[in-house]
Amino acid sequence: MSFGFKNRFLRSAAAIAVLAAVGTPVLAEEIFVVSGATGSDLQDFPAIVKPWEDKTGNKVTIVPMPSSTSDQFGQYRLWLAAGATDIDLYQTDVIWAPQLADHFVDLTEAGKDLIAANFPSIIQSQTVNGKLVALPIFTDAPALYYRKDLLEKYGIEVPKTWDELTAAATKIQEGERAAGSKDFWGYVWQGNAYEGLTCDALEWVKSFGGGQIVEADGTISINNPKAVKALETATGWVGTISPEGVLAYGEEEARGVWQTGNAAFMRNWPYAYALGNGDDSAVKGKFEVTTLPYGAEGDSSAATLGGWNIAVSKYSKHQEAAVSLAVYLAGPEAQKMRAIMETHLPTIQALYDDPEIAEKSPIIPQWKNVFLSAVPRPSAPTLGKYNEVSSKFWSAVHETLSGNGSAADNLAGLEADLTDLKGDAW
Repeated sequence: MSFGFKNRFLRSAAAIAVLAAVGTPVLAEEIFVVSGATGSDLQDFPAIVKPWEDKTGNKVTIVPMPSSTSDQFGQYRLWLAAGATDIDLYQTDVIWAPQLADHFVDLTEAGKDLIAANFPSIIQSQTVNGKLVALPIFTDAPALYYRKDLLEKYGIEVPKTWDELTAAATKIQEGERAAGSKDFWGYVWQGNAYEGLTCDALEWVKSFGGGQIVEADGTISINNPKAVKALETATGWVGTISPEGVLAYGEEEARGVWQTGNAAFMRNWPYAYALGNGDDSAVKGKFEVTTLPYGAEGDSSAATLGGWNIAVSKYSKHQEAAVSLAVYLAGPEAQKMRAIMETHLPTIQALYDDPEIAEKSPIIPQWKNVFLSAVPRPSAPTLGKYNEVSSKFWSAVHETLSGNGSAADNLAGLEADLTDLKGDAW
């Protein structure tokens, strides 16, 4: 584990020992949850876990991680491989279940009531060899954010295809810059070389009819003309309707440009909706969301399936309390709080019809259409090799976007690399 976390843990343990020595009552157990949550998610976490703390008398401490999911996954693997006993729960990405399953407690029995209440596909995504390795706490699918005031100003319809988006972004960008907004851009998204680019690029490829990188049966499909066309289209945005710096953007960098009022369109996840309507936002009340564009008539929108889950470490010294907390965090009370406070999409179906959620987070019922176009990353067919598959994919895409080789050449090279990685079978 990192020295910073170890030191924090030791200081906490020492404090408990001191309190016990002087006869001061101490909490029954302190449960450590490691999470990559940032911003409002991190700030809201104490309020979300408070009902469980009040009920059980236990204390929950969240250990923050880097916002990059790739960095999180790498650290998780190190801790789990070492059998770290001082981390009780891990907040996990939807794609990590096949790779980390051996280190987590089976939650099938503890979560049996929640299983029936969830979308079946989400439960299936966290089930490995019949073992429910994590409970869903919220699901995710990105959308196209657009400035409704600027579309009205320039007489533009909400774009449905990527070509329409390109044309609309160009027109608005030119108009806003001519009016004095020199830092204004047409479209911002996630172009850095990390898992986020895999998500963006999978949407481009799938929405052009180019498949899902590796298909459900394990077939490598990425090297095809439609996938080439998708990457060529995205490459054309860099330095035109998107800044050169987009090649280093993650979700927060894109949101930073958008929320200061310096972009017409943005691709991002649901969390950015509530933040964009915050009192400190320059775009409050000025935007809406819609499904991401598609390639051409006959194609369909694609939104990469995301979402986060909670898993209990089999190395935890507090498994009973940790399982109890996992069930609470995945349950309707916590999911409803998260939906209202953070605009996170519930995984419990009934919450989409909850009137309080509809009143306070009206975007959530609307997001159902986005969720229906969700496409999974190929973690299921590639099993433990998914991380390498994704890394090779985002690297090939990033090279293409950066002008280092053509889309056709880079995808041909990617196909060869994936074929070697696959060997006889995934």
